[in-house]
Amino acid sequence: MANLIVTDKIDGCSVYGVQQVQYDVDGVSGKDFAAALTAAAFRQSAAIEHAASGFADVVRRRQQKLDELGTVLAVLAKAIASLTHDNPQGSDKSTTDSALTEASYTVARYGLTMTVTDDSRITRENAMKAQNNIQYALDIEDNDLQQDTVSLQSMLSKRDNAFSTAAKIVKKAMDASGATIGNIG
Repeated sequence: MANLIVTDKIDGCSVYGVQQVQYDVDGVSGKDFAAALTAAAFRQSAAIEHAASGFADVVRRRQQKLDELGTVLAVLAKAIASLTHDNPQGSDKSTTDSALTEASYTVARYGLTMTVTDDSRITRENAMKAQNNIQYALDIEDNDLQQDTVSLQSMLSKRDNAFSTAAKIVKKAMDASGATIGNIG
């Protein structure tokens, strides 16, 4: 924003002892204060919009992670339920499910562990351990998502205020120009 607006003194021109200036806005010289202020306000709102867009991507990725880990949790719950019915006493028995292989890849992608054998089998004990770890990760991710969502809403509110301020400045400048032209006649 340093190069957006440059102030140049108008030599030999002062009103009531105040040095008059003109502004270079985005490299165009001879602009007045309203044009400089409007350019700055719109530039600020565009910068906030860009930052909000990147932040929205982060929120979407968090939501995707929550969805994928929730699916893994459902697969594990199904595996645990089938092991409970097949062998209620022990955890030495294991179950096979094609969804377990995909679930193990998803869990590994997020840096969590789930012990599945080469033939897509999991023991009840390993399934319960993975379920607890994933539930813990989901709770943390959900808290982070809530905080990010609040921050995104705040950022969008700032963007809306910046656009509103810029629009008000433009309207006031147009009203002042209209009043000046009206007073000339």
